Amino acid sequence: MTNLPIQVQLSALPTSPGVYQFYDSENKLLYVGKAKNLKKRVSSYFTKKHENGKTRVLVKKIISIKHIVVKNESDALLLENSLIKKHRPRYNVLLRDDKTYPWICIKNERFPRIFPTRKLIKDGSEYYGPYTSMRTVRTLLDLVKSVYSIRTCNYDLADEKINGGKFKVCLEYHLGNCLGPCEGKYSIEEYQKQIEDIRQIIKGNFKSSLQFFRKQMKQYAEELEFEKAEIVRRKIETLENYQAKSTIVNPKISDVDVFTIFSDETHAYINFLQLSFGTITRSHTLEVKKKLEESDEELLQLAVVELRQRFKSESKELYLQFQLQLNEDLKITIPKLGDKKKLIDFSLNNAKMFRQERFKQMKIVDPDRHTKRIMAQMKADLRLSEEPRQIECFDNSNIQGTNPVAACVVFKDGKPSKKDYRHFNIKTVVGPDDFASMEEVVFRRYKRLLNEGEPLPQLIVIDGGKGQLSSALKSLDILGLRGKIAIIGIAKRLEEIYFPEDPIPLYLDKKSETLKIIQQLRNEAHRFGITHHRNKRSKAAISSELEQIEGIGEKTAKQLLKNFKSVKRIKEASIENLAVEVGMAKAKKIYETFH
Repeated sequence: MTNLPIQVQLSALPTSPGVYQFYDSENKLLYVGKAKNLKKRVSSYFTKKHENGKTRVLVKKIISIKHIVVKNESDALLLENSLIKKHRPRYNVLLRDDKTYPWICIKNERFPRIFPTRKLIKDGSEYYGPYTSMRTVRTLLDLVKSVYSIRTCNYDLADEKINGGKFKVCLEYHLGNCLGPCEGKYSIEEYQKQIEDIRQIIKGNFKSSLQFFRKQMKQYAEELEFEKAEIVRRKIETLENYQAKSTIVNPKISDVDVFTIFSDETHAYINFLQLSFGTITRSHTLEVKKKLEESDEELLQLAVVELRQRFKSESKELYLQFQLQLNEDLKITIPKLGDKKKLIDFSLNNAKMFRQERFKQMKIVDPDRHTKRIMAQMKADLRLSEEPRQIECFDNSNIQGTNPVAACVVFKDGKPSKKDYRHFNIKTVVGPDDFASMEEVVFRRYKRLLNEGEPLPQLIVIDGGKGQLSSALKSLDILGLRGKIAIIGIAKRLEEIYFPEDPIPLYLDKKSETLKIIQQLRNEAHRFGITHHRNKRSKAAISSELEQIEGIGEKTAKQLLKNFKSVKRIKEASIENLAVEVGMAKAKKIYETFH
């Protein structure tokens, strides 16, 4: 079949559910996918126009198509996951994880020990987990050891060896951490009762343990053994405190898995929570790098199968953000409110927080990747045709109509490029006309860049709403740059983003990095413009102080400031030095005014 034309291979595909495999000219597996209808899904690769460049490259490489028919979509999902893990095709998302996860082991032996491990030995021992961190395991084991007296030695406590007096109690016995089963001081029945209670605690169920200790405390109190009653009371308090901290929802919510996904242009972050008796017994977030045009549904579907297998989950109910086609035996709930919805929100927040932490790490370890990700995100958020590697932002400054100026700040790769900042003194506009001022400075800026052959920005940001944006567009029209440079306006009050010829503004998420960069641009332009405006007003005030002297006009005042740099130096100058600049007659008037 590998030598047949693609169209012939497509025509032979069935309409059944199944898994398809794409191979290149060297018979190397490129991609594995699942489909409800094999013929329809596979054909779409060759009939649909793909926006993603990697998808176009994949389709060009396909020489051979193989398929496996299965009974339903659930089987197709499981088979797809298995084949991806086995062959690791280049164009598939790989949900791999090189970590070895810790377990809690209840050893298969007389008087079982309980300890953490990363190795699973098939000797009949019980293993609980895997847990996402050793810290979680140690916290749980510390709780168990603070409440129950479990042995830590590795002796073979066979009945005949205990009766034969082979062992002697150790320091742990004298410290009260062990009840001495090695010398027969504690029966196997009582010990196994402890182990059963510990099993329930590990599963998140504290009911049995609390009932037993409350009954025991009451009994000690009735027998007037108050010291023993106090020890048991402390155990009850320890268990209740741990239960209160770990229980986040109704304890009736048990044996449930929660999955949520949060994604951007390049990666997806999938959080998995496992609940038992209202307690989160497991939390794990998986970072997935996108390969083709995978949707959130496709990625979450793969992750649910993979994570449930990885963490040996047997829960029969899932809480999800949206409906997925999974195993028919699973109950899927899409919560809308109440405790179940709180769990979805909690899980989604975990995914977002994980993403933020990864960004912080990325900034330090891989700044290039961080920049690429932000640029890709801005391109998507602002509906741009290319990444905004250079952004320029304009802001007008005038106070009570005096000394109107404007500022242009430049960001390259999302960071300020201060050497490219520019100030503008408004030349053609009389009075405080922000719209006309914006039109002037945008025209002057890009007229000069065109004349000098300098690169143009990919995005212009105008500090203002629709009016300011329209004024800037007039200048781009005159210069023939309309449509060649993307331009937006940002209004201060509600942070609305305005696009040309679109009356409906865009409201970005307040926490989005795109909005933060635009706000940083706007604030920097405002700061830069205000600084220039203050300097200009200050110089104007100094000039007017000199001009108040009889016989000293604007031209003379400017000449004096140019040579002496400040009014203070002019005041301190001798008549002779002043005369060199303006002549003896004017020098006398200036000197007499300040002395």
